Amino acid sequence: MKKTSQFRELLDSSQTEFIMEAHNGLAARIVEEAGFKGIWASGLALSAQHAVRDNNELSWTQVVDALEFMSDAASIPILLDGDTGYGDFNNMRRLVRKLEQRDIGGVCIEDKLFPKTNSFIQGEKQELEDIETFCGKIRAGKDAQTDDDFCIVARVEALIAGWGLEEALKRGEAYRKAGADAILIHSKKGTADEVLAFAREWGARCPLVIVPTKYYTTPTEVFWVHKVSLVIWAIHLIRASIREMEATASKIQQTVSLVVVEGRVATVCEIFRLQGADEFLEAEKR
Repeated sequence: MKKTSQFRELLDSSQTEFIMEAHNGLAARIVEEAGFKGIWASGLALSAQHAVRDNNELSWTQVVDALEFMSDAASIPILLDGDTGYGDFNNMRRLVRKLEQRDIGGVCIEDKLFPKTNSFIQGEKQELEDIETFCGKIRAGKDAQTDDDFCIVARVEALIAGWGLEEALKRGEAYRKAGADAILIHSKKGTADEVLAFAREWGARCPLVIVPTKYYTTPTEVFWVHKVSLVIWAIHLIRASIREMEATASKIQQTVSLVVVEGRVATVCEIFRLQGADEFLEAEKR
């Protein structure tokens, strides 16, 4: 099945589905091997692995280049965190065409201004895009796609920006009418209350996506009850890798030895396995 069709099936599933963040080809392969049905190409994680800020410092072409490796490494679909679409309606059209060429399942765009700043950094002070302008980006993206199953997810930042539930619902409905295949409602509160309030009012008008990074203690059964279609585990592989790399580098530097870490790190053979070294040897024989 095409990756776009796989991702649309996730959105249309009768149960709540889950996808996991990846930020390079290796992480994408690990996510698939863990059993996930889809990958979230997080803008924060992609920028962090290059040690640049999540302020569109990583260009959209650099993002697409990284996605190509990720798409090649995994057979499950990728949903790109496409920030604001990297510009105006025309940038959005070109982005969709380039993502389709690389077999990406869909793109999520948010209703903030380009260049964006991460939602968890003074989110309440960030300006939102005019509703009609953002709807134009959605329509432009839908016009540009050649694969009917390619999905555009519209991310509503009204709760992050402190504009309230009514504004969030107004924007979500406008984006749905503009052609968005799903709505992502985002929150930075430590509880899921405002997200669940949105879900109740939303009433499953179209698939609903959430990112419980801050309200991680909420039981996942609650999301099912509130008819959430897709849950994104958004930045946990990049966070895990940073913690382990810091600890390993520190131990080696302090002990001037590899003995203390050798049993804790992946073997070289495991690296070769994830790279597909065996397939290369078989291909060479053929």
